[in-house]
Amino acid sequence: MQYDIAEPQPSRGSYNSIDDSVILPNAEDETDAKLDSQELMWFHSHFEDCMEMFADLDTVAEYLGQHSGWFCRCALPMKTQPLGNNAYDLLIGRFGAFGYLVEARIGLELVPPDDQGIYRIRTVPIPGYTAPGYEVDFQSTMKLVDLPTEEFCRERGIELSECPTPITGAQWRLDLAVGVQFPKFIRTKSKSLLQKTGDTLLKNIVKQVSRRLSAKTQQDFHSSLGIPFPKQRL
Repeated sequence: MQYDIAEPQPSRGSYNSIDDSVILPNAEDETDAKLDSQELMWFHSHFEDCMEMFADLDTVAEYLGQHSGWFCRCALPMKTQPLGNNAYDLLIGRFGAFGYLVEARIGLELVPPDDQGIYRIRTVPIPGYTAPGYEVDFQSTMKLVDLPTEEFCRERGIELSECPTPITGAQWRLDLAVGVQFPKFIRTKSKSLLQKTGDTLLKNIVKQVSRRLSAKTQQDFHSSLGIPFPKQRL
């Protein structure tokens, strides 16, 4: 029997590219905004999703454990550099509002699963780098689970005959906090307006980047192992 290998799509909605409304000019186009000793203003975002793989749990776990191959490929066009065996220096881009830009660059460690099978990703320092006026606290957890094939196919409009393999779900959640040290011309604005704008911007960035990375990881997993990804009709 022949199966179509379709490009995997993100779960629960599609964000195929980063929204231009949150991509800002390069550093050379910026105005030099001076910072002082003002305390950081913190913004928060929580996000949950499930990344489905058409393979058994052990196959998915083996693939995820070899992150030195897939992580940098799937993070493109974001720039990545390895930091030791399990960590990466990740340059996400430049984002902001009210004419003030922040470079989103963080060190992330992909912690191997613990005794309960929980994977973790957390922030780590980048050697020789000091973030310009911001701090990031990235805390993510993930667990692999077996998904019921018949129920999944029915919900996604996939013919059961096109799903001959087990389906593994990578269920993950992210709690992200970003503290920003704003220059004086920003702090003259309403604090509630700043809080609302910052939380909304952070939420949109997290949702779009996360779903894009999940889709590219799905595609890389299935194509690199030669596993068909059934077309979803819903």
